[in-house]
Amino acid sequence: MELIAVPERHRFDAERLREYLQAELGGFSCARGGLQVQQFKHGESNPTFYLRTSTGQEYVLRKRPPGKLLPGAHRVDREHRILSVLWRAKFPVPRPLLYCQDRGVVGTEFYVMECVKGRIFRDLTLPNLPPSERRALYIAMVTTLAQLHSIDWQAIGLDYRSPVSKGNYCKRQVSVWSNNYLAAAKGKAQPSMQELMDWLPENVPHGKEPTTIVHGDYRIDNIIFHPTEPRIIAVLDWELSTVGHPLADLAFLVVFSLLHPNTVPTTSETATEVPGVIAEHEMTRIYAALRALSHPIPHLDYFKALACFRMAAIAQGVYARGMMGTASSSRAQTFQDMVGPLADAGCFFKSEQERVPSVLNFVGYSAKARELLQRLKQFMKEHVYPAEMECYQHVSKPGNTWTIPPIIEKLKIKARQVGLWNLFLPGVSGLSQLEYAPMAEEMGRCPFASEVFNCNAPDTGNMEVLYLYGNKQQQRQWLEPLLEGRIRSCFAMTEPAVASSDATNITCSIVRDGGDYIINGRKWWTSGAGDPRCKVAILMGVTNPSADRLHRHSMILVPMDTPGVRKIRPLTVFGYLDAPHGHLEVDFKNVRVPVGNLILGEGRGFEIAQGRLGPGRIHHCMRLIGMAERAMELMCERAIARKTFGKRVVQHQTVRVAVAESRMEIDQSRLLVLKAAHAIDYNGTKAARKEIAAIKVAVAQMACRVVDRAIQVHGGLGVCQDSPLAHWYAGARSLRIADGPDIVHLETVAKMEFKQQAKL
Repeated sequence: MELIAVPERHRFDAERLREYLQAELGGFSCARGGLQVQQFKHGESNPTFYLRTSTGQEYVLRKRPPGKLLPGAHRVDREHRILSVLWRAKFPVPRPLLYCQDRGVVGTEFYVMECVKGRIFRDLTLPNLPPSERRALYIAMVTTLAQLHSIDWQAIGLDYRSPVSKGNYCKRQVSVWSNNYLAAAKGKAQPSMQELMDWLPENVPHGKEPTTIVHGDYRIDNIIFHPTEPRIIAVLDWELSTVGHPLADLAFLVVFSLLHPNTVPTTSETATEVPGVIAEHEMTRIYAALRALSHPIPHLDYFKALACFRMAAIAQGVYARGMMGTASSSRAQTFQDMVGPLADAGCFFKSEQERVPSVLNFVGYSAKARELLQRLKQFMKEHVYPAEMECYQHVSKPGNTWTIPPIIEKLKIKARQVGLWNLFLPGVSGLSQLEYAPMAEEMGRCPFASEVFNCNAPDTGNMEVLYLYGNKQQQRQWLEPLLEGRIRSCFAMTEPAVASSDATNITCSIVRDGGDYIINGRKWWTSGAGDPRCKVAILMGVTNPSADRLHRHSMILVPMDTPGVRKIRPLTVFGYLDAPHGHLEVDFKNVRVPVGNLILGEGRGFEIAQGRLGPGRIHHCMRLIGMAERAMELMCERAIARKTFGKRVVQHQTVRVAVAESRMEIDQSRLLVLKAAHAIDYNGTKAARKEIAAIKVAVAQMACRVVDRAIQVHGGLGVCQDSPLAHWYAGARSLRIADGPDIVHLETVAKMEFKQQAKL
């Protein structure tokens, strides 16, 4: 037990208390002057005290704090009543022994309960415990919470003064905590708090609301574990308990395990990153199984946002009481620093609720994928977005153009350490194309994010080729270092001398000469060749000139340091070098490589290409959707912030139309891409050719339109280097040509549609 001397503001007459307990509490025995009183160090609400009698008896006393309090707050009478009923229902709580309304005893109302001996943890990471025990304790928390929510509160006689009749639980909670927060903040709401106060009541989940006992503050430091066994022997602090939506408690527990130490300084690191601490998807899976609920559990992000909002409001209240001298803890004033980060976290979960495509609730999007997606988004927020300016400044300096920003390599190490690595490759990550698609969308919001997670083109396509078609030697030499992120690669296919949109036109020769192949030809738009870490190219060329047009070509591995490989120049995309990645023109003159570098066999280049390009196009399209989403955000921010002709830009109808059309087009494109991903997963790349071709056209065109609208709203800022929009537009426009121009894919869609219709 962590005990301190009772601070002056909470002191009371111990002898007067002894006399009262001697008269009213059965079994209490203490000599005059023999009652020891100490205060528990932690606890920011109702002050709690340890009592020890001269005969060695131990009790816990909990009372209302002194001074002016918010209406309805600190109801110790309510706590005592709830504990009494739950104790009789055999739920693990301390046994309540006595309630006193007489303020003359200790200055306020109070109750006394048994002193439960066990383990209380303040650090969510459970330091100094083995992973197996951490896991068991977290499972015990989830199991006990499910037990609480399964209790029929009416059947056990629990009277909450009919709060159900007061209306929707979520709206009621938002109203109560909004009022409490504004009172504590003296009417001045932080922007993130105001955003949550506006959004939460308007986005309450629809449908019949389940009603169970809700603890209201269910977290690890309100729990006493058995001294040696992984089970809970007492749940504490029932001040906020009511009846309402059980997901409020589950979200509260989950949020604490997800928050960064900079947000809630009760842990040394994010709990779910510690071995043994179960991840969110497992917490929710266990809970759902115990309560016979569907999984994944819908609307959980809403309740996570609500949990952060409540915590922020509570923190503001604790700070306010600290300023008045009525808080039960000396740490109260530090709580002011938590309000902003907690509100920001709430807004993050708000965006999760809004952005995760609803279609994922109806298709095979696994709990594992949801948990990875959530962690990816959190990593982007905490590490990737803050590094954007540093990366831009690095490559903008003279002499740095073709060098790698050091922050990129640091972020790659972090991402790999937390398991956000090689997510694109089903055979490695265990994710389907459908599951990976929203992750690629998230990465598309930042130009370099894909590389941080080793999910960047053209390496992803090249790794897929080597994984699916490479032999063991090729995989050992090239796939392994690519999967580890130690090297980069490029793809050499397009040629300046022929119309490469018809890939059968490619003329680069690959001629057998004993144990080698000799390569001659010129390639351009060899993306990735500018990177100083690029060590190998996958090149497509002609090995069988006399074969039919689909079996003339082959793919071969060409180390970039092979004699005869010459980088001629970088090509610009609307003036952008895309450095340090780059798109190079490369000459291959009498380049000699071993026969063992040929992939799969002679004449099988198009077979490989189809396997490579299908998933690659899905990834390109999802990244474009992420980029379009971010352009949309910038457009809205600009429209809200600027004024023209006497009113805000957002008030002009043309701008509102641009935003509305952009939203509809983005969401339509996302659904089309998810359909294509689903088709690949279930029918294979070849059978999904029509869907893949359709998204390649639709998504690139959509991204161009959305970014163009954002540029228009930004005016001059939109076309200069002070905004990313011009660069994004260049990238989106180039993807109407890269991996096949629009017309080729439109032809594919049309041919397959006519073929399908002819069968009807």
